[in-house]
Amino acid sequence: MASRIRTTISNLPAWLDLPEPQAFRPKRRYRTIWISDIHLGTRGCNAVMLLDFLRSVECDVLYLVGDILDGWRLRKGWYWPDAHNEVVRRILKMAHGGTRVILIAGNHDEMLRPYAGMSFGGVEVALDAVHLTADGRRLLVTHGDSFDSVVLYARWLAFLGDKAYSVLLRLNVVLNAVRRRLHLPYWSLSAYLKKRVKNAVQFIGAYEEAVAHAARDCHVDGVVCGHIHSAEIRQIGDITYYNDGDWVESCTALVEAADGTISLVDWAEECRLRAAKAPATAPSEEKEYA
Repeated sequence: MASRIRTTISNLPAWLDLPEPQAFRPKRRYRTIWISDIHLGTRGCNAVMLLDFLRSVECDVLYLVGDILDGWRLRKGWYWPDAHNEVVRRILKMAHGGTRVILIAGNHDEMLRPYAGMSFGGVEVALDAVHLTADGRRLLVTHGDSFDSVVLYARWLAFLGDKAYSVLLRLNVVLNAVRRRLHLPYWSLSAYLKKRVKNAVQFIGAYEEAVAHAARDCHVDGVVCGHIHSAEIRQIGDITYYNDGDWVESCTALVEAADGTISLVDWAEECRLRAAKAPATAPSEEKEYA
């Protein structure tokens, strides 16, 4: 990975130094957190739920594993509600507060790839990285689009698929707006269909095998990626495959504990359980997502 070039920023905004508000629950402490596929700039982005997660955790290193911004969608039309600003502000505050933040550029935010090796507001931009866990394992961290044959060899087909997927996500937004009015928890139609469509299941399996094979060639112990919006921890031969999921459908993150143990956090499920116990404290969705 290219050497990092630190930029000096003067006249930092005052909000970076404001004290944290009193938390309504203790923050969870992790060594490392991986999140990806936030797709800021789209209506499908669950920014409110992501903010709830980010405000509930602390970590030494935060990896943003690609598709944080959705440049494909923003080129077609501007959509940027306040909650998306708050996600950016929260990440910058974490970087300012001592968390090392590394952004791995993905295919939807590929406009950041020429800036690999540079740092903006404390956020390091990279094409990929190698993470050393607390128990001594080396993990390749990459967005994963380079292993997607559709994106790699048929870019026009990828854009066509993105259009169809966007329609499905819009249906997902409408469905969850109705569910909120009925006081029902968040549920992802797109994730449900993906797990049950034979071709999608076959694609995910082939993708995981391809990523693991590439990681083996890099002589690492495992690989962390995103891209396909399918959270998973799976052993493939001598390679441990980790996918941190997304914040459009599943709302999941990958976390490393102090001893090097890595696990998935299903924040949508945690919000459902929290709402069932104390509905008044559950994070609310904003009207612009309806």
